[in-house]
Parts: sequence; C-alpha cells; structure tokens
Amino acid sequence: MNYKVVIVGGGSVGISVAARLVKGEPDLKAKILIVDPAKKHYYQPLWTLAGAGAVKKEVTVKDQQSLIPDGVELLQEAVTSIDADSNSLSAGNGIKIHYDFLVMAAGIQINWEKIKGLKESIGRDGVCSNYSYDYVDSTWESIQNFKGGNAIFTHPNTPIKCGGAPQKIMYLADDAFRKAGVRETGEIIFASASDSIFAVKKYANTLEQVITRKGIATKYKMNLIEVDSANKLAVFEDSGTGQTEKIPYSMLHVVPPMSAPDFIAESQLADAGGWVDVDSKTLQSKKYPNVFGVGDCANLPTSKTGAAIRKQAPVAAGNLLSFMKNQPLKLSYDGYTSCPLITGYNKLVLAEFLYENKPAETFPFDQSKERYSMYLLKKNILPVMYWKGMLKGIM
Repeated sequence: MNYKVVIVGGGSVGISVAARLVKGEPDLKAKILIVDPAKKHYYQPLWTLAGAGAVKKEVTVKDQQSLIPDGVELLQEAVTSIDADSNSLSAGNGIKIHYDFLVMAAGIQINWEKIKGLKESIGRDGVCSNYSYDYVDSTWESIQNFKGGNAIFTHPNTPIKCGGAPQKIMYLADDAFRKAGVRETGEIIFASASDSIFAVKKYANTLEQVITRKGIATKYKMNLIEVDSANKLAVFEDSGTGQTEKIPYSMLHVVPPMSAPDFIAESQLADAGGWVDVDSKTLQSKKYPNVFGVGDCANLPTSKTGAAIRKQAPVAAGNLLSFMKNQPLKLSYDGYTSCPLITGYNKLVLAEFLYENKPAETFPFDQSKERYSMYLLKKNILPVMYWKGMLKGIM
C-alpha cells in the first residue's frame, strides 16, 4: 500500500488534519490514508458530565467511518510498528504501508494495568473512572450509591489527557452528595501525584477557594499504586518519601497512568520519554522532516486537551502542505490550550493559556471566575463546534 500522506490516528486531530489537507490541496484526494482500529469515535470532553448524570453518554459517540472526510481512506487496523528510515509502517496482521509524508496523531495510551488490582475492580463496588466509555456509567452509579465514608478522586504521576478532568468530577460529586443529603456523612479526598491543584496560578487561586468552600481534603504528591478491592483500600505512594499509605474508600474515582503508545516509544520518532519528538512551534519532527507530530502523542510542553488540538491541527496541516511544496514553514503553534474547569452543576472556570502557563483568554471578562455562561458553553456549544466545525477542518 502506497500513499502520499499517511495519518496514524483517527481521533479528533487525525480527522481534523485530514480535512484541512484535502481542503488546502484537492489533488491529495485518494492519496491520504488514516490508520486507526476504532470503529467508534467519541467526544470525550463530555464524559465528565456523563459521569455526573448531566448528559447521556450515547450523545458522545458516532460511527468512525461517517466522520472521515471525502477523498480520504480509512484503514481500521492498529499500527504495530514504524520504520521512519524506510518511510513505512506495519499495521494489523502484516500489512505494510509506504508513505511520502507521515502525520503522527495517535493520541495517548491508557495503562489500566499499571495500577495493581485496578483491572479486576474497575466498574464495580464503588471503583469507577470517566476515562473510558465503558466505565463512565459506573461513575454516576457510584455517586448515586454513596452513603458515607471516603470518596477518593485520584490524579496519576504521568501526563494525562484533559488534566482538569480528575478534579472536575469531584466537584460535581460534591454537589450531588449535598443534594442527596449524604455529604456530611463522608469525606471527599483529592489524592494527586501533582504538587498543586492546577499549574496556572490565576486559575489555581479560584480552585483553592472552591476546595475550601466544598470542604475537600487534599493530599498532594500521592500516587495511586494499588486498589485492594477486597478490603476497599486505596494504596498510595508518597513521591517525596517513597512511603505508602492505605486509605479506605466507599467510592474511588481512578485516573489511570498514561503514556505514549508503545509503537511510538519503540520507534525512531520518539524522544527519551517515548513521545513523538517535534519542534514545539512548527510541529515538524526534529529527526525526520517529512513527519509531523500533533496532539496527545507529541512531546509538546502544554496540556493535552481537545482545545490544544484545535489550534495545532491548522499548524500541522498548513506546514505539511508548505513542506510538500518546498516552501518555508510559516505557521507557528504558541502552546495554546484550554481547560474548561467545571466546579459544580452550572458552574465553570474557563482556563486558557499558552506555553509557560501564560493566561490567554478569549472573552472580555475575568475567566478565572466561576460562571454559568461558561458551563453552557462547555455543555451545549463546544460539542457542536467539535462535530460540525473542528472535524470538518473549518474551525
């Protein structure tokens, strides 16, 4: 199989880049291949609200094939290896694909097995996670079934997609507990491997106030390493001392550790951490100029969010088209990302920032304040922008 452009990954960024390429250069039609094994495509930002009972998870899913741009082919197989020296990759059961240009948009790998006991306990008896379509219903069930004890919400010691999601569901759970009259019978604990609530001080100040208002206990530099479901104990390791602590739970919302996909980490494209090694502005590979890396799988020093992808896709597509024509790469990504921090039902802080955690806000008001209007943006407007705009390469 030979293609002008191969895109590894059919998630939000892979489809968006493909759409922009065929719009920018119609001659590329029938010359672009997306490789991704997924049969379904998910709008994952709504899983927080699905886990809190505010939306049905079914509204977050569409058939993958229905979203592929006209003139782009889809191979529903998993990439197994990449040989950048020979401009080729392998997929499925021995399928060999050759490319002239490669876009790495493979997303992030979720490693459920890295926490002892998690795979055996996830989705039942109070152990839940919003990081999977299969388990998101268990979060809402766990919230509804909570009658007291400890409700623990974790954040791992690895990069993750949507860095605010571990705490957003916690604030919604607090609201739900209060409405059900069970908040005073238990304690909410945020056990995070990070050393603070949020990296950008402007928004962290607001979140500290939210934590105080809601009476949430914080345990920083604490990384979940085991779920002892038989005894309903969460086992954490202190990143500073290396000591372990066992905390009983009634509800345990787990954010599993994540990494670059194995086939990337094992390839010539990877940096020391396993991520696609790219220029932080042009998104071009530092080692192979005919390769561009974009989205969660790239080693960009910014949060891994859908909003970041929305800004990266036009840069990657535009610079790739320029490179094909032997023109200078004029487009530059400034590190923009956004994290819509839900702080309760009908409340949201819209964090927006650039590289080096510099705030860069869209609206003419202080976005560090909790607002109902921003909650409506998150719930009702951003999904439409995603399906109707971003995936079609026009937003």
